[in-house]
Amino acid sequence: MRALLPYPLLALMLAIMWLLLAGVSPGQVVIAAGVATGASHALSALGEASPAIRRWLAIPELAGVVFYDIVVSNLEVAGILLGVRRMRSAGFVTVPLTTRSPSALAILSIIVTSTPGTAWIDYDAARNEVLVHVFDLDDEAHWRHLITERYERRLMEIFQ
Repeated sequence: MRALLPYPLLALMLAIMWLLLAGVSPGQVVIAAGVATGASHALSALGEASPAIRRWLAIPELAGVVFYDIVVSNLEVAGILLGVRRMRSAGFVTVPLTTRSPSALAILSIIVTSTPGTAWIDYDAARNEVLVHVFDLDDEAHWRHLITERYERRLMEIFQ
């Protein structure tokens, strides 16, 4: 199976995403399968190791936490932009991390950047720290705790 699809989960998710965006028809199924298979082989040619998922049940838990945080953050940022809520001040927070898993770091960067009001700015591999920009910053310790306990801890459960 790995010879045909070096990254089966990636191929499946790409095919599903293709079909969700393009619609389901016989032709689109063939194209989705071709694109997914080609992308899987292209990633394999880059020499990337397939991440080992240790705890599958932590994935829906993490997805729920991220979805909730994105909704809450959208409401908070909208409140600031609409003048309902006063913005404190924007700023940068350095967050020390424990994980060094490339998969966990990649997903953490996506989570932080996709949450309105925050952006992953830089990762220092030597110190294993990430620099995050926060739109409405009042307590740096809160943001460090949020990123390490809500996201990084769950990602470590999944990948390590």
